[in-house]
Amino acid sequence: MPQASATPRPLRPTHAPTGPPAYPEGYAVVDVETTGLAREDRIVSAAVYRLDAQGNVEDHWYTLVNPQRDPGPVWIHGLTSDMLQDAPLFKDIAGEFAGRLADRVLVAHNAIFDWQMIAREYARAEETAPVRQRLCTIALSKELNLPLPNHKLESLAAHFGVVQQRAHHALDDARVLAEAFRPSLHAAARDGVRLPLLECRPLTEWSDSAVTPRIGYQSSYRGGGWRPSRKRPACPHPNPGRFEDGKPLKQGMRIAFSGDTSVERELLEDRAVEAGLHIATSVSRLTSLLVTNDPDSATSKTVKAKSFGTPVVDEAAFTQLLRDVAAADG
Repeated sequence: MPQASATPRPLRPTHAPTGPPAYPEGYAVVDVETTGLAREDRIVSAAVYRLDAQGNVEDHWYTLVNPQRDPGPVWIHGLTSDMLQDAPLFKDIAGEFAGRLADRVLVAHNAIFDWQMIAREYARAEETAPVRQRLCTIALSKELNLPLPNHKLESLAAHFGVVQQRAHHALDDARVLAEAFRPSLHAAARDGVRLPLLECRPLTEWSDSAVTPRIGYQSSYRGGGWRPSRKRPACPHPNPGRFEDGKPLKQGMRIAFSGDTSVERELLEDRAVEAGLHIATSVSRLTSLLVTNDPDSATSKTVKAKSFGTPVVDEAAFTQLLRDVAAADG
């Protein structure tokens, strides 16, 4: 089935400095097209551009993947059931894919989405993706204060003069991102900007309950499924008010999350609930704490948190606070 591993059109090499010693030694620029956005959706195509420490392209790879189900939004990715029926299953390309990710930082546009899709596919195949860190080019563009009208890939490409040829084709999207990432990397190194690296942890929350197949999906996948979405029970503790720096979290506090997290969001929320905290889906004057790794972003939650004076901490600090949550009053 269509898999390709080839040397791409040469890009001008560069030997620009790569910044502080903490900068990675290599990158894997990734794009995956999928049957949808939900946790039970599958990958239908994947592409990887491997880059060296300076952002120079070493090689690229592309494959179709049989999702064993309806391909989803054909009008977006262009891949029909007929095109995918003879494609390899993910488990058949998992080794090749892993070899291209190993010992590199995974780079993607909205990296949390690509990483979670990849991690779930490896979990289904009863393997683990060899990815330890990821870098989101949306987050990097914010760190660099790029004057972009929005966070679409096409806007980032236009800023750096990169021409898109086939939007939503995994190979071309990965190429475009690789070409836009290199000058971003050099700009970060030149200005001493930290790279917004986040830890990638393999998914371990596997359930024995089967996933309900969608119409037209003939499943050969019987081992289990992702935990279904569920409505959380009401928090049994009253809200004690806002979090105060230097003091512990207290049971009943209302915790909101915004943006990308290293640990999958649902797992992080589960830990908070188990500690007796209340998960808030929005930020209000009653919110005790906002957890975000990007406090300067202009999301509705961060904007409201600033207007209300809601305390903000990053994921690492929140994880530390979860270790010692004070009991509710009374």
